[in-house]
Amino acid sequence: MKATTKYANKKILVLGLARSGVAAAKLLHQLGAFVTVNDGKHIDENPEAQELLEMGMHVVTGGHPIDLLDEGFSLIVKNPGIPYTNPILEHAIKRNIPILTEVEVAYQATEAEFIGITGTNGKTTTTTMIYHLLNASSSNREAKLAGNIGYPTSDVVLTAEKDDILVTELSSFQLMGIDEFRPKIALITNLFEAHLDYHGSRSEYVKAKWALQKNMTSDDFLILNGNQVELRELAKTTKATVLFFATETTEEVDAYLLDGALYFRNEYIMAASDLGVPGSHNIENALAAISVAKLTGISNDVIKESLSRFSGVPHRTEFIGEFSGRKIYNDSKATNILATEKALSGFNNEELVLIAGGLDRGNGFEELVPFIHNLKGLVALGETADKLVEAAKEANVTHIIKTENMKQAVEKAWEISAENDAILLSPACASWDQYKNFELRGDDFIKEIKQIVSR
Repeated sequence: MKATTKYANKKILVLGLARSGVAAAKLLHQLGAFVTVNDGKHIDENPEAQELLEMGMHVVTGGHPIDLLDEGFSLIVKNPGIPYTNPILEHAIKRNIPILTEVEVAYQATEAEFIGITGTNGKTTTTTMIYHLLNASSSNREAKLAGNIGYPTSDVVLTAEKDDILVTELSSFQLMGIDEFRPKIALITNLFEAHLDYHGSRSEYVKAKWALQKNMTSDDFLILNGNQVELRELAKTTKATVLFFATETTEEVDAYLLDGALYFRNEYIMAASDLGVPGSHNIENALAAISVAKLTGISNDVIKESLSRFSGVPHRTEFIGEFSGRKIYNDSKATNILATEKALSGFNNEELVLIAGGLDRGNGFEELVPFIHNLKGLVALGETADKLVEAAKEANVTHIIKTENMKQAVEKAWEISAENDAILLSPACASWDQYKNFELRGDDFIKEIKQIVSR
């Protein structure tokens, strides 16, 4: 950790706890700041706040009192999920109190190099691919996962050495709170419409994502999805050295798909069919990861071996295993139609049974019809089951079954599948009709599969 004095003896408010808030408070405390922690959850139900109190920090819980700002803070470090419309933040902005997220604090506290990854879809998978690629090389530099992937950067920098590389997944919420943050390599997987309830408009969402490169220079590398016209246009406004990846080859593209193979600057890397995870979206993710690998000097042999062995991230087209000749995939993270469309692109529909359905947000599934055409089977569950059944009929799906819950869905999917088929959970819907989150839904799917296998 770098011995920075940037925060020493300054009064700093950490707004909101959860994992990133706790990590930021501890790091700032260690850097010599006078830390006040404010969290909405009452102290009696807040073990994290109790721990920070015992460490000597000032703790205010049970709400966000605006008069707390009268204590004269020089800085606020906020939990990324707290919107800027929160009253205490609105008053802080009026008082010209700087507001950062913990990624910026962590950046100031380490000499380790950053690779920053953001985008709408594919962030976690691409981040994890890059992490495995870097650690598979013979380099003495260690890659560490950090950021929105579940490892608060303020925690990671406590043990990071100067020569380490922090492979950091970054959300739009986090990027709104950076100041000097400057990754050596930055990557934007793609940009689609998302989080409009937080950002207010698509342009503000894109602006937040594009902040990733704001401090980069020509000595730094920015990797962008060349399949998207929007990113090609944005590339004209950065000072960073730009590389493009795309599923089609042009003179401008550095990493691309050609005749079923992945290339980097006319250099053959591997066959796309050798990737350990299926789907056109994972071809894009792999091309992005290959770009990072080549920039960091990793050999083609290491790239091929690592990406061939990569079996995915939990709940993201995750390969669970092959049982009785059936390949099982968990894509519970597919909480919208687009994500399911991308997952389906990696399978032969005539040998695939899809389990889908969940929270009804009022939309239909007409857009999904071309992608489920001639599926061997579609097993629908949850609030959207009836709508999915109608879409399946239109798509000429061979077996169409409506079920009440995951147990029934898995049993029916198993019954209509056979050796050499695949069973894919890719719901195209949020999980909240039956589960608190998509992780619990995916875990339930795996549990039910294992129960059938163990019979």
